[in-house]
Amino acid sequence: MTNTEQKKDKPLEGWRVLVPRGGPWGDGVAASLRSQGAVPVVAPLINFAPTTDQETLDTALGELSAGAFDWLTVTSATTVDVLFAHRTVIPPNTRIAAVGETTAAALQAVGYEVTLVPDRDNSAAGMADQMIALEPEPRRILTLRSEIAKPVLTERLIAAGHDVKSVVAYRTVGVPVTERIMRDVTNGRINAILVTSGSVAEQVREQFPEIPGTTLLAAIGPRTATDARRAGLPISVVADRQTVDALIDAVSQFTLPHAADEFAP
Repeated sequence: MTNTEQKKDKPLEGWRVLVPRGGPWGDGVAASLRSQGAVPVVAPLINFAPTTDQETLDTALGELSAGAFDWLTVTSATTVDVLFAHRTVIPPNTRIAAVGETTAAALQAVGYEVTLVPDRDNSAAGMADQMIALEPEPRRILTLRSEIAKPVLTERLIAAGHDVKSVVAYRTVGVPVTERIMRDVTNGRINAILVTSGSVAEQVREQFPEIPGTTLLAAIGPRTATDARRAGLPISVVADRQTVDALIDAVSQFTLPHAADEFAP
């Protein structure tokens, strides 16, 4: 095989890529990176902590399993972790709406069937608009969210006449990386960092104050890129869709070693 053929078959050969989440999602991303020749470095930067109102969450998940809701909305892969950790059973008559393909993939990875993913706008507002168009009659909807999430989805659905129960499913907390990971990032041994949410962006900025200019910071879609830049990260590349495949493909367009001018717009 020639070098050109190898590059085409394994476009990330020689790359070390930091995957900022663990669990089933992180395992899936790591497998995708390996298939393209990269060495994934799984270093969870965020994790979920229990909600401060566990009783309300337990009650809502019990009602969900009993078929009390027409719809469940899921706006992050972390919410999927909560559902999985609670071994939540979602009956067939309850449809699931996922905010984007990444969240939908996380749901499917643990056995949940997704009915709706927004066609264009992968945001809470975009999902609300599509659900409102799909459901002209009032429905009973459970919205699970993080403690820091703005209740955009809940407010829009209520304004459209739906009966919505909004419950905090988790709190997002930072997870300190090991000294070795810190050293590898600082020394440039990590060639790319995947930035998959605003919460991840904040942890990247906080935990890695000295990121070399040659390190590729790749955001999973325009919304995350905006959040990351607001957190102070110099994002190098933005996936055109909010999916892992699009993110990895965007990274694979670059070559090693990086020259500073490769990151210019």
